[in-house]
Amino acid sequence: MAETHVLFVEDDDVIREATTLALERDGFVVTAMPDGLSGLESFRADRPDIALLDVMVPGMDGVSLCRRIRDESTVPVIMLSARADSIDVVLGLEAGADDYVTKPFDGSVLVARIRAVLRRFGHAGGPQGGGGTEDDASGERGVLVFGDLEVDTEGMEVHKAGASVALTPTEMRLLLEFSTSPGTVLSRDRLLERVWDYDWGGDTRVVDVHVQRLRTKIGQDRIETVRGFGYKLKA
Repeated sequence: MAETHVLFVEDDDVIREATTLALERDGFVVTAMPDGLSGLESFRADRPDIALLDVMVPGMDGVSLCRRIRDESTVPVIMLSARADSIDVVLGLEAGADDYVTKPFDGSVLVARIRAVLRRFGHAGGPQGGGGTEDDASGERGVLVFGDLEVDTEGMEVHKAGASVALTPTEMRLLLEFSTSPGTVLSRDRLLERVWDYDWGGDTRVVDVHVQRLRTKIGQDRIETVRGFGYKLKA
């Protein structure tokens, strides 16, 4: 099995060195950088499998670096923040991050979150089966149709009004959950378990921000909020 290459951007020397050693003990190849600019250069030169970005780093902050990475790649990104502040979390997720971890963190927790992200990126096909009736979705060879929205569950492609829609693997998995259960209310906890591969409690803000990002790409009215319960795809 090929080794997983991690880009780790962290300005605190102690945290950078300790986390690098912990990840290397778990079999990861780590490139550690102390600031955002060197992190961007390393990303472009090495094309890592996943990026861990601290929010507060000099030169180019982690949120800005995440945006630059997302402009060029769908590589998974996990943000690291010393605060669980809503602004930090939301800004990182809106920039395109797939998950976040609050510092201080346990090394085993970080490794588990990395492996969870890598599992879903390695199998972006998401859930199989499901789907609605001919009244709410139709198509052939895994193509589900909802009005002007077409979801190819085999080719992992999405089109809206005939135009291709670019989704990250996390967004694709989220859309697959909705499109294979049209009209069904999906709770945030279920989405955390099925899309983010969490078998422990997670922050539902991750779901909320990703749903909003998905709405901007497929249509704001396509996914309905059911207050107190979750979300559903309009059939």
